Amino acid sequence: MAKRTRIVIADDHTVLRESLAALLSSQRDFKVVGRASDGNEALELVRSERPEVLVLDLFMPGRDGFEVLRTLDTAGLRVASVVLTGSENQADHVQVIRLGARGLVLKGDDPQKLFTAIRTVANGDVAFGDDTAQAVLQAMSSDPLPSPGSLDRLSERERQIVEGVARGLKNRDIAIEYGISENTVKRHLQSIFSKTGVRDRLELAVIALSGTANAA
Repeated sequence: MAKRTRIVIADDHTVLRESLAALLSSQRDFKVVGRASDGNEALELVRSERPEVLVLDLFMPGRDGFEVLRTLDTAGLRVASVVLTGSENQADHVQVIRLGARGLVLKGDDPQKLFTAIRTVANGDVAFGDDTAQAVLQAMSSDPLPSPGSLDRLSERERQIVEGVARGLKNRDIAIEYGISENTVKRHLQSIFSKTGVRDRLELAVIALSGTANAA
C-alpha cells in the first residue's frame, strides 16, 4: 500500500471536527492521526505526531489559527498547513498565507477542493485560488524583499524554475516542461531559496515578477 498522508485536524466545533475526520478518513491515501479542539492542542499534536498536513481552523479559543501558524514558524515545526475557514475576509486570507499557510479552503467549498488542497501541499506545492494569490502578491510587493538582481546569481536551469514558479506552475508541471524529475525541481528550489534569501514560492514569484516589470 502506498504511503498515506498523515493529517492533524484542529477545529473547536466537535461535530465539524469529527465529521471532517470521518470525511478525510474515507480517502485511502489519508490517515487522520490527531484531532485538536484548540490551538494549544494543535501544536502539541504536531510535535508528537509529526503529521505531513495540519488542517487548521482560524478562530478557536486559546491560541487561534493565526497564532498557531506564527508558533509553527518560530519553533521550526515542519508541517504543511491548510487553513479551513468560514471567513471570506481577504485580509484574513492574505495574513495566514504570509504566516506560512500552504493552502486555504473555505468551509463552504466542495469536499473535493479540500482533498485536492491536502494532496497538493503534501506534495510540496501551494493550494489557494487565483484571487487569493493575486491579493497576496499585491500585499507582499510592498514588503522589503530581496531585489530582483539577486536572481542574477542563479544558473540557467534555476532561472527556468523561477520562471515556472512565476507562471504559477506546480512542481509536477515544471518537471514535465523541462524533462526533469519532481525531486530535481525541489532540489533546485532549495538552492534558489538559499541563493536569493526568499522564504517561499510566493516571495520568489514577487521578485521574479518585479524583475520582469523593471525590465519592461
